[in-house]
Amino acid sequence: QVQLVESGGGLVQAGDSLRLSCTASGVTFSTTTAGWFRQAPGKEREFVATINWSGAGTSYTDSVKGRFTISRDNAKNTVYLQMNSLKPEDTAVYYCTLRTSILKRDYWGQGTQVTVSS
Repeated sequence: QVQLVESGGGLVQAGDSLRLSCTASGVTFSTTTAGWFRQAPGKEREFVATINWSGAGTSYTDSVKGRFTISRDNAKNTVYLQMNSLKPEDTAVYYCTLRTSILKRDYWGQGTQVTVSS
C-alpha cells in the first residue's frame, strides 16, 4: 500500500519560515511527479507547486513565486516545500501528492496544518 507521511507544519508569525516534508513508501518514488496543494477553510483545494522526476523542472502558483521552493531527494523518497516570508493568507492545510509515470495514478498525503498569524 502507498503511504505519504507529511510533517513540518505548525503555527508561526508573518515573515517566518517553515519547511514541509513528505516521505513516500510503497511506490517507485524516483519516477513520479510530485507536488503540493493547499486548502483554506471554506475554499477549494488549490495548486501550490510541482516538481518533475529529476528535480530539474518546477512550477509554482503566482502567489508563492519567489517565496516557496519545492525540491526532492529521491534517495530518501522525500519531497520538500521550503516556505519563506510567510503571510496570513498562506494559512491552510497543505497536502503532498504523487503522480506515477505510466498509469498516472494519483496518491495524496493526509495533510498538515500551517497557520500564519499577523
